[in-house]
Amino acid sequence: MSNDVLVKVEGVSKKFCRRLRKSLWYGLKDMAAEATGGSRNHDRLRLDEFWAVNGVSFELRPGECLGLIGRNGAGKTTLLKLLNGLIKPDKGRIEMRGRVGALIALGAGFNPILTGRENIYVNGSVLGLTKREIDEKIEEIIDFAEIREFIDSPVQSYSSGMGVRLGFAVASSLNPDILLLDEVLAVGDMPFQAKCLNTLGEMRSEGSSFILVSHNMLNITRYCDRVLFMKNGMEDYLGDTPEGVQRYENGMTSVTLHDDVVPATKDIAGTGRVALKDIYFTGTSGARCQKIRSGDPLEVWIEYEKKCQERLPVKVEVTVSDKESILHQYSGDEVFMVDIAEGEKGCFRCRFDTVPTNSSSLLFSVVLWSPDFRELYDWKKRIHLQAEPTPKSTGRVHLPYSIEHLVPTRL
Repeated sequence: MSNDVLVKVEGVSKKFCRRLRKSLWYGLKDMAAEATGGSRNHDRLRLDEFWAVNGVSFELRPGECLGLIGRNGAGKTTLLKLLNGLIKPDKGRIEMRGRVGALIALGAGFNPILTGRENIYVNGSVLGLTKREIDEKIEEIIDFAEIREFIDSPVQSYSSGMGVRLGFAVASSLNPDILLLDEVLAVGDMPFQAKCLNTLGEMRSEGSSFILVSHNMLNITRYCDRVLFMKNGMEDYLGDTPEGVQRYENGMTSVTLHDDVVPATKDIAGTGRVALKDIYFTGTSGARCQKIRSGDPLEVWIEYEKKCQERLPVKVEVTVSDKESILHQYSGDEVFMVDIAEGEKGCFRCRFDTVPTNSSSLLFSVVLWSPDFRELYDWKKRIHLQAEPTPKSTGRVHLPYSIEHLVPTRL
């Protein structure tokens, strides 16, 4: 393998059996065949078997981020498990160079009867770290996970949120060369998600490579240099991110809102150097409103407070969803310079010429980013606006809009 390649995958395939008893029987036959030097029937399917991954090939180089996209059941998680060594491929070769960290499922790799502290040492040892190296990292891991009160309790007593906090803290804090992430940006509460995003930005700046599975195409577009679009376990497209995302979206009739969407809170979800203070709406009359008619223009007012002394460049990301799908998700190319004094407030005004909707309720999400998306300043989700739908309303649409930066003297 070339010295500038961290991951090399050549024609990898993995099959499973739909029936448990038959799967166990096939497993016994395969183990007996291996022990006697016989054939394991790698190349053909037996009754009730199917290819979960079939003939996938790609390479990953230092500092790259590869996005794995596709519908549920396309084989993305199976491929990550193959890369992490949790399961063996039936065909093909996988070569990995460097330390691999993985967060494939909540608490994956943890022993439930061991404490969180003990699991940190076990996972660190598997990654090749010495006890001394883990000792130097463990306080940082515990602080990141924010579960110090429970770190000496068995992991089986942890909630799912505590499990993913510890899993991400371990996977990201042990300086892996390659990080495998399966929907990690879609779990946990908002402040934790913001912390994850900022940590990934720091790791990317330091040259770590990622393989990211996500159904959020904005995250894929934001972070990934290339994408591997999978269908039915096979490679449908490998190449530039915009083309891969377009192919994925062309095959989706709608994008369902995830259950992790939570109401907006007053807590800062991010570094807080620019903090969101209030988000409200105005309609055709110019007065604050809580309800609009489909097709009406709308202004979204995003008030913030600067919490630091230095001048900061800011990108504003606005997402509009109804109960069925994402209508609009865009961060734009505009970069606004926030150069007011620490403690002063400003405002962004986002104008939509029209907001068509077929739902009685719209949900808005606002994120303030650094221009390179490596620092998330603050994030508010699930801000409600009532709507009066019309029969001619469409589902997922593109909404032209603009954002204007208003400093206090112009408010």
